[in-house]
Amino acid sequence: MNFILTFLLCSVVEGKTTCLPPFQSEVEYKDAYECMLDGYNQSYNKIVELGREDVNKYNIYIKFGCHENQSNKTAVSSIIIE
Repeated sequence: MNFILTFLLCSVVEGKTTCLPPFQSEVEYKDAYECMLDGYNQSYNKIVELGREDVNKYNIYIKFGCHENQSNKTAVSSIIIE
């Protein structure tokens, strides 16, 4: 099974949380472990790229999740068993 990594970049300003639309990585991972490790690495790199000043000013945080890629699965109802 393959996994897809999806990110949410959010900020909290004056008590209001705002998030950009979800961003989905183009990479497919062979398992959840590899996906999670890359999610942490990419999140870390993005926070460093944004910089201390903006992260602190806008209370930026990143949420991510690894989900099984459903697009490669065949629906059970469409499998023909002979």
